[in-house]
Amino acid sequence: MPRTTTMTVRLGNSLSDFVAANVSDSGCYENVSEYIRDLIRRDKERVEQETFDRLKAELSLAFAAPEESYQPLTAARVIARNQARNIK
Repeated sequence: MPRTTTMTVRLGNSLSDFVAANVSDSGCYENVSEYIRDLIRRDKERVEQETFDRLKAELSLAFAAPEESYQPLTAARVIARNQARNIK
């Protein structure tokens, strides 16, 4: 069963007015919870897209590198390198 969390948020007048304008008969949302959930989902999607774009850019650079710049790696070397980074 999904876990739910109740949160309390304090908003100043201008933010409160903005939310109220979006949560009304003429607004896009039926209630504040629906509006907040949509904002959080959009922000989560934005973060995931930024992460994907960074990975895509790094892979593009790697694939554009000349073949002779590649170095063979064993699994043991990768593990050792990562363990050394985690110690620092």
